[in-house]
Amino acid sequence: MAINYNLAKVYALSDNDEEFVMQIINLFVTEVPDDMKEIDEGIKEKDHKRAYAYAHKIKPTLDLLGMTVAHQEILEVEAWTKREGKRKEINATFESIQSQVDKAIKEIKKDFDL
Repeated sequence: MAINYNLAKVYALSDNDEEFVMQIINLFVTEVPDDMKEIDEGIKEKDHKRAYAYAHKIKPTLDLLGMTVAHQEILEVEAWTKREGKRKEINATFESIQSQVDKAIKEIKKDFDL
């Protein structure tokens, strides 16, 4: 039973197409960790454009996977990049997103034998 993610939107969007659901899951597991690294590097290097680009890229995926808190927090990251805030202002938020993504990936891999 999924605790850290919810596939209801994916199933609704795909009209219960299992192949589509697996594509979304595979994209999440394979691409989002790299995107999170890019956001992290953007934050560390004060490269607000880079952090924004990757935050913007994963935002719909977090929403689609029912990761409501992480989705709200990625919106905070986007807002932070637009105002070019200080790193310490966003560190805890980014760490929270990272933790949620890590837990969801671990759970998805277990649930789908990936």
